[in-house]
Amino acid sequence: MSACRFCGTPLTLTLVDLGKTPLANSFLEPTEAAKAAEGRWPLHAMVCTETWLVQLAYDAPAGEIFSHDYAYLSSYSASWVAHAERYAEAMIPRFGLGPETRVMEIASNDGYLLQHFKARGVPVMGVDPAGHAASIAEGKGIPTRVDFFNQATGRAMAAEGISARLICGNNVLAHVPAIRDFVAGFPFVLEPEGVLTFEFPHLLKLIEQVQFDTIYHEHYSYLSLLAVERVLASAGLRVFDVEELPTHGGSLRVFACHEGAGHGDAPGLAAVRAKEAAGRLDDPETYRAFAARVEGLRAQFLAWIGSVKGAKIAGYGAAAKGNTFLNFCGLGAGDLMAVGDDNPQKQGRLLPGAHVPVISRADLMAMKPDYVIILPWNLRAEIAAQLDEIRGWGGRFVTVAPGSPEGVEVF
Repeated sequence: MSACRFCGTPLTLTLVDLGKTPLANSFLEPTEAAKAAEGRWPLHAMVCTETWLVQLAYDAPAGEIFSHDYAYLSSYSASWVAHAERYAEAMIPRFGLGPETRVMEIASNDGYLLQHFKARGVPVMGVDPAGHAASIAEGKGIPTRVDFFNQATGRAMAAEGISARLICGNNVLAHVPAIRDFVAGFPFVLEPEGVLTFEFPHLLKLIEQVQFDTIYHEHYSYLSLLAVERVLASAGLRVFDVEELPTHGGSLRVFACHEGAGHGDAPGLAAVRAKEAAGRLDDPETYRAFAARVEGLRAQFLAWIGSVKGAKIAGYGAAAKGNTFLNFCGLGAGDLMAVGDDNPQKQGRLLPGAHVPVISRADLMAMKPDYVIILPWNLRAEIAAQLDEIRGWGGRFVTVAPGSPEGVEVF
């Protein structure tokens, strides 16, 4: 029996069991040896009935996931980079940031966010365990510490005199196996009246819209405000505001500070608490109903695949959520010709598990597919605009629409 990664309570309540799958961002070289050596780990999401923290019952090794050549680079999504710029534009005036303050990002990737603060004259520092991404950030003039952040890292940085007025962690809180140890590092590097922001996909949206493909080994936890307030409180940190965001199918941006800091509660905090209460995130029955809905969505998609047998089908966006989806559906190179992606780190390699080749956008267009499945459905509008030329030969887009009663949407 597994125990809660935060409080140690035995885990007995299942959200969904997606079977054994490979690591969602571990792309393969196109060789038989690479295919044979590929590992698979259980992907079983469970719920702590004490803290309501949803989490994986089995941890794939973090060192294998976030290796030096970790393939995900944030800058290849134009909409995500624009989101980061809007964040910088909002935070600088709100918290009085300038040349005398520092902004730090934990899991800073290739500098996609910090570059916007640097361009506006605010000193920055990144922390990221993926050496390849960090080297790209360094090339942009963004100092980056290659390390996993935790209590020991926070202590060491504080001993070096490092602190920040604003610390952000976009989509990182879900990525840490030892979540209590992770948040314990922040009080050491956050200034006394400093602000910490976390963005994460909202568990409430995952459940309401059957976003099961956002479950993969990198995401050790699936977060609600209900759970995050408890996690942060364990480190002496207090949530004082929450914003609801459209990113990743519906996310929260949580603002926190030291328990004794002077930031007063904003209306967003009470609003999201009320929505989660209405969504019954503290009721086991909310979670027990989820797995059957996931099975229904898979059945709808496989029925569609069967209805277009013989058509040329491709995918676009070699995203982690797409890899969860394809593996759970049991699809592979016999079902999809290829998956296009703009990231050259992924091109020429194979999707994990499905072993579908990843190619450039231009090569995908040359294939003239009849259908393009947009795997990262949260970027549906951006990708459909980029690939609009497929309509010239009668091609159509497909999404497995989260929350849609049809399950599969062809447009």
